[in-house]
Amino acid sequence: MERRTFLQYGGLSAATLASAAFADESPNGGGKTYRVLLIGAGWYGKMDLFRLIQVAPVEVVAICDVDREARENAAGMVAERQKSHNRPKTYNDYREALAESKPDLVLVDTPDHWHALPMIAAVEAGADVYVQKPIGVDVVECQAMLAAARKHKAVVQVGMQRRSTKHLMEAKERYVDSGKIGKISQVDIFSYYGGPGGPFRQDPAEVPDGFDYDFWCGPAPKLPYYPFLRRRSWRMRMEYGNGTLGDMGVHMFDMARWITGKRYPKTIFSTGGQYVKGGGLDNCPDTQTVVFNYGDMEIVWNHRNWSELPDRRHPWGGYFYGERGILKASVFGYDYHEYRKSPNEDVHVDVEYNTDQYPEDKTEPNIELFCAQAVRDHMTDFVNCVVDRGRPRSDIEEGAISTICCVLGNISMKLGRSLEWDEEAGKVKNDDEANALLAREYRAPWIHPQV
Repeated sequence: MERRTFLQYGGLSAATLASAAFADESPNGGGKTYRVLLIGAGWYGKMDLFRLIQVAPVEVVAICDVDREARENAAGMVAERQKSHNRPKTYNDYREALAESKPDLVLVDTPDHWHALPMIAAVEAGADVYVQKPIGVDVVECQAMLAAARKHKAVVQVGMQRRSTKHLMEAKERYVDSGKIGKISQVDIFSYYGGPGGPFRQDPAEVPDGFDYDFWCGPAPKLPYYPFLRRRSWRMRMEYGNGTLGDMGVHMFDMARWITGKRYPKTIFSTGGQYVKGGGLDNCPDTQTVVFNYGDMEIVWNHRNWSELPDRRHPWGGYFYGERGILKASVFGYDYHEYRKSPNEDVHVDVEYNTDQYPEDKTEPNIELFCAQAVRDHMTDFVNCVVDRGRPRSDIEEGAISTICCVLGNISMKLGRSLEWDEEAGKVKNDDEANALLAREYRAPWIHPQV
């Protein structure tokens, strides 16, 4: 029997208890108002920025994007939303923005192929950084970003906000940390978004006025311009990311590592390809399985971008199989079932939205409402660490581990063999062909960062 209501504990819902137990103290900034620069003013750039404005003492002084329409739209929204109502200055080039605006905090919310260079430039300029996941598109980018953060003693939070999701924090503590679930030997993580359909096709077009397409491509290959590249659908091209594994998978792999306390696996093996939607402009695998083997446990990723959802409650999440129970965790809530007990005794907890406290969320265009509170808490943790100079929940090292492992999953699929990662050496053991794929070739004049 499904339980679509909260399990009650002494008159309080599980969600209420989770909210109280894992509440983050709103940052006061140590009495300081932080100057903020947003690099990448598209969908998630605004999502992240407006959550930061909601919880921290900040003044957005600059917005940078190679798309004039996107940056001017964001600047107007910021003028309405931030306390001062000042309109931030806008820039096309992140280097000019960093030099002129002198930010304390930088949010890097560009497409994946543009994460490494701005993040490194920001910490070199003395800023602390919130960078979106995956932190880079190749292994060497990730290693260089971690090295730069440590060299410049920067606080760098990665946008893997499952670590700040209250219902997941509660599930981790109540069932995993407590030992109630028993030893976890397998975690199935997955994304089944996409749905039935054929190959994606679109005609090339003229580059729109105000969109600096050459700068947008940057260090990545410059393909003929297609309208889908300008907005969120650039994720369909491997040149600018790492497919569904690097987009959706990195979130869930990071969640699984965090909940189980794991770092790098012993081996990584992947199979997959374009089995259903091939022949169009999308060149990412529509089907993929990755086995991250830890010796005593496996984390197994699966995505199918062409089927209906096998479980509508958990379209994107992870199932943790323990000796004594199963924890089903996703962005929308969690379920816990203890073996040999009636389904009537199962626990179900939903995500919290808090739209009464933040009513502006109800009308914000394109907001990812189910994780708005998690992003607020992630930003709170980030700014608190900026004040006390601690390591945030999704420190750059955690982001590097999760990203590197997903990149290695794609390399394994390409080569058709298992890879054994040497954490100390920072390369694949006894595999020159795999190690040759750890850094992508940069398009001139951009120079690939090195450790």
